[in-house]
Amino acid sequence: MEPSEFKKHAHDLVEWMASYMENVASYPVKSKSKPGEILSRLPDNPPDEPESFHDFFDDFLNIIMPGITHWQSPNFYAYFPANASPPSILAEMLTSTLAVQGMIWETSPAAAELEERMMHWLRDMTGLPETFEGVIQDTASTSTLAAILTAREKTTQYSINENGFTGNPVLRIYCSTQAHSSVDKAVKIAGIGIKNLIKIKTRPDFSMDPEELSAAIEKDLKAGFKPFCVVATLGTTGVTAIDPLREIGEICHRHGVWLHVDAALAGTALILPEYRWMIDGSEYIDSFVFNPHKWMFTNFDCSAYFVRDAAALIRTFEILPEYLKTRTRGQVNDYRDWGVPLGRRFRALKLWCVIRIYGREGLARMVRNHIDIARRLAGMISREPDFEIAAPVTLNTVCFRYRPRNANAEETDKINEKLNHALNDSGKMYLTHTKVNGRYTLRMVTAQTNVTMEHVENSWTLIKETARSMAPR
Repeated sequence: MEPSEFKKHAHDLVEWMASYMENVASYPVKSKSKPGEILSRLPDNPPDEPESFHDFFDDFLNIIMPGITHWQSPNFYAYFPANASPPSILAEMLTSTLAVQGMIWETSPAAAELEERMMHWLRDMTGLPETFEGVIQDTASTSTLAAILTAREKTTQYSINENGFTGNPVLRIYCSTQAHSSVDKAVKIAGIGIKNLIKIKTRPDFSMDPEELSAAIEKDLKAGFKPFCVVATLGTTGVTAIDPLREIGEICHRHGVWLHVDAALAGTALILPEYRWMIDGSEYIDSFVFNPHKWMFTNFDCSAYFVRDAAALIRTFEILPEYLKTRTRGQVNDYRDWGVPLGRRFRALKLWCVIRIYGREGLARMVRNHIDIARRLAGMISREPDFEIAAPVTLNTVCFRYRPRNANAEETDKINEKLNHALNDSGKMYLTHTKVNGRYTLRMVTAQTNVTMEHVENSWTLIKETARSMAPR
């Protein structure tokens, strides 16, 4: 593609992008595609001869777009926010243009040093201890894996990396029954074994019960196991429960156990001084992760991982082949030593742009607005006698159930599941479910970048009307 042709297509594409962002609410939120439908429209083999960008873009519009679920729609309330914003998109365009491979400082000093500064900014914006150093990972799953591997190595004096598990005690790790599935996956990858992941019961508010944790650790110690890591959660996926860090941290400190905090969703709320209570006990934290790509309006992917002992992290992952030896080693941060991948995108650029364009106060206002919308939605639900709030509303997630008068618990579960599918199939909104105390429960996350109270009120009207049409007669 010639520069002149690129310029023309780029201008046209930006026009389409701007139009999409302006009109995203008009698209069916959840794709209506059936399994295999997109695949059936794609050629079995690549083209032998060059094709035009025009043809490519026509296929994008006609084949790909119908199969897109629009995460940036203000009527998207499913799973968790994965927010983009105009500043983030603009910076991502620069990132793609530069096409930096930022594996070490030498391969782009600006990428390494901007990342270092951005992690300091995020640390200070969220009130984390100044002793923390940070690195941008792709996702919280990767960050949690890094934490568990580092905890494993530090606990065993780095012997497993060297010699394998032979001669080491059986390691035990702990999280609540509400913790994210990434903990389970990390435990499998790290070789700990799922049987050695102990799920701790929760309190009535669905946060980890410190007494149960203490009892589990004491039991394992008596049985000859080696407790090495606890994963606490700020903002569980199902109900956004907040684990009590101070009580958990004191237990970890007493037993010399690594404390990792998964704040993938809720961490952004720490930019609000009134939510700093969530990290009371931060002096006990060994590692911490939150995702700006969830709720800080920085498009995927961008996960902020902090660690108190950066040397332990580096020692866990460091490999030094000849081609990566440099004169600057030891003077700079070579971030390929801070995690699994060698290759690294220039993620810090979009984070820098977002923070500068919105400012701390602008970001805080947006986050507060989302929390306020969730509270107002919960209030509307509570005022309806045939609906109920199923879990405390701590941040931006509202868990609720339709509770028709003439239905038993099992029938109510089936009606709520049917309601969920009907709402999503309408194309007017998208929400997902969880189970609260074993019962099918709807979840509505009010944290999409451009969501307003008007969007939520319209969605709530649709929910009520659809639900009541399903009530037993």
